[in-house]
Amino acid sequence: MNTTNARSLRPALVSWIRIVALLFLIGVIFALVLNVLQVQRNVAAFSRDVLSGLALFGLSMSTWWMLPSYGTGAVLIGLAFPCADHHLGESPKVKNEWTSIMRCTALWIGINHAAATLNFSTPAQLTFWVSAMSLCLWWLYDRSRTGLFLAMISAVVATGFNQILVSHGVFSYNEPDLLSVKSWLLSIYFSGGLTIGNIGRQLVMYEDIYEDKVHKD
Repeated sequence: MNTTNARSLRPALVSWIRIVALLFLIGVIFALVLNVLQVQRNVAAFSRDVLSGLALFGLSMSTWWMLPSYGTGAVLIGLAFPCADHHLGESPKVKNEWTSIMRCTALWIGINHAAATLNFSTPAQLTFWVSAMSLCLWWLYDRSRTGLFLAMISAVVATGFNQILVSHGVFSYNEPDLLSVKSWLLSIYFSGGLTIGNIGRQLVMYEDIYEDKVHKD
């Protein structure tokens, strides 16, 4: 009996390991994209001991650990969304498919690129625009209360982690108005958390983990 149960658990365990590995990799990629765009906008200034391999992405020898940190965060967010949906019995109002996931990711990258390249007359306009586009992303690709709540939580936690890095001198902001930077960073992290959460949902759905468990029960 125990041997049979162990064999039945192996496919689910392999699926979870595969999902965790993919979410970690996606988190690292998202961190690189976000750092490139922040450096492009001349918002964040990292310390000078630049590692040549990561210099293209705005990272330095002292900040290499940010990549596994963001990767771990992506794993937590990507697993939190489908787990919350399963336990609360709620699912996104918009049907998620890989094509919609790709469009959601493209929109997140577009929001970041526009925020980094477009010139806004005031920081308030930038904050309003990024916030509006982030809410549009939620409306187009989620519309669930669970997704909204978890994306808000992830945005607050990520912004707080960002502030800790600033306070410890890992990097600094070139813009004088730190409050305005934090306000639009909240929206960037909100849309990023929502995107990763939807990717996690789709990965779990693709692996049919919960469905297999229901059928076995």
